[in-house]
Amino acid sequence: MTFTLHGVAVSRGIAIGRVHVVERNQLQIDEIRLAAHEVESEVERLGNAVSRARHHLREIRDNIPSGTPNEIAAFIDTHLLMLDDASFNEEPARLIRQHQCNAEWAVKLQRDKLVAVFDEMDDAYLRTRRDDVDHVIDRIIRNLQRHKPLRHEVPDRKLQGMIVVARDLSPADLVLLQHHGVAGIITEYGGPTSHMSILARSLGIPGIVGLHHARRYVTEDETIILDGEDGVVIGSANERILNEYRQRQAERTRYVAGLQVLREAPAVTLDGVAITLQANVELASDFENVRAVGASGVGLYRTEFLFMNHADVPDEDEHFNTYLQMVTALDGAPLTIRTADLGADKPLRQGEEADQQAANPALGLRAVRLCLREPSLFWPQLRAIIRVSAFGPVRMMIPMLSNIDEVRQVLDIVRTIRNEFSSRGVEFDPHMAIGGMIEVPAAAISADLFAAELDFLSIGTNDLIQYTLAIDRVNDEVNYLYDPFHPGVLRLIATILDAGSRAGIPVAMCGEMAGDRAYTRLLVGLGLTEFSVHPAALLEIKHIVNNTSAENARAIARQLLDVGDGARRRALLEELNTHGT
Repeated sequence: MTFTLHGVAVSRGIAIGRVHVVERNQLQIDEIRLAAHEVESEVERLGNAVSRARHHLREIRDNIPSGTPNEIAAFIDTHLLMLDDASFNEEPARLIRQHQCNAEWAVKLQRDKLVAVFDEMDDAYLRTRRDDVDHVIDRIIRNLQRHKPLRHEVPDRKLQGMIVVARDLSPADLVLLQHHGVAGIITEYGGPTSHMSILARSLGIPGIVGLHHARRYVTEDETIILDGEDGVVIGSANERILNEYRQRQAERTRYVAGLQVLREAPAVTLDGVAITLQANVELASDFENVRAVGASGVGLYRTEFLFMNHADVPDEDEHFNTYLQMVTALDGAPLTIRTADLGADKPLRQGEEADQQAANPALGLRAVRLCLREPSLFWPQLRAIIRVSAFGPVRMMIPMLSNIDEVRQVLDIVRTIRNEFSSRGVEFDPHMAIGGMIEVPAAAISADLFAAELDFLSIGTNDLIQYTLAIDRVNDEVNYLYDPFHPGVLRLIATILDAGSRAGIPVAMCGEMAGDRAYTRLLVGLGLTEFSVHPAALLEIKHIVNNTSAENARAIARQLLDVGDGARRRALLEELNTHGT
């Protein structure tokens, strides 16, 4: 009998293939007390396991095929940096000596400590970085216990065309699976901002995550359908269903190939409204994808990855050199740098514990609040951004603003730095635009006040929706309530757009809603003219824009602002997306 399973679609596409289930042996970790004379040999055993893990990752990185997106190596480099960090070698060694325990137990203790920090973070992107901790720790323990390589770790391409089902996958796993030529991936855990999800999108491998207990319902070599558009897995499909999805698969392939002709075309609605399409990036290597889709610039550069890649807070020159590389790569296109959006319990140095745990990190110290509290974190970044503005069109964006005083404090710091640079003869652009992300409902409601102080606004829908609806979209128990076109959310978006229009400053949207084709016409109807999206989504958004009547979209968007009934709202959205030309 045909059955369906539902998860979170993270990489578009349809895959049809036989299943390979990745079954890692359950790691049995017991605490073993050591005699005093055994301690140093156990520390040495730990060091050897870390060295073997490092050697294997370098081997994978060095054998990445040419033509693979550059960020693949960057993600593996992140795990290599973690293996070199004291949190993953020196600290477990200290625990071995302190407790006279076996290496596996010491590594587990350290893993639990690190994961506890990440679990308390409010920011969904940073919270999913706990996956990297798990992947690195898992690799060390498997080396300690001398586990045999899994099937996908043997480069024999026997998995070509198969759909891999696993509890979780690391970036290195995904590289190996790419070598095999797998058709798709399904994991029981993970979220849309995990490294695995980001890589799957970059590689164009259809993927679904968060499909709990998937390994219970699918079996090795069973043929299944993976629908990366809707997050659905179909098992035991009959020939009629298989043929339907084969046809959809072929249509999708032709559609994506056809989008390439839009790379150099302008984004303009049927009735002449020009739309700016920029890209969201987090790595310098992402700029290859930005150029490939003809983005008009970068509307959001997330700088958190730069912090996560360091054992300590990056200094001014590290910031500057990274940003300069990006400005150079853009060759005259604008770069919008968001200042650090780090979470409440993110230690400024790896292995350093937060002074106290936030009772409610969602309402705690993060983003601009944390930056203003920690000058040693914030000032080097601001100085670097101001310096790099001399080399190209750079804009600075402040995240999670909630009151005007935060804006004024940041602007005061910027003025202080500019005055210092002027006195020292350091070049910078005195007219560099400074904007703010509107992602807190209070800021959205008072957007006119922020518009009066800033050069531009950008709507961060991920947090705006969560805060407005009081739900966590990565919490399985309430994420069904996550509704980007809830009338309350749409009214806030309309308020922000209106505030920017009246103040004569641009308003962009850089959250995931901007890159979701289901809402493109709705957003155009609400008056949004600047989108910043993942490069993989940009050409499809352009295609929809170029086949949209802004006037028709405005008429339906206005109706949606006043409709509370969910079924009626969905019907209106369907009407807009079907007849919005």
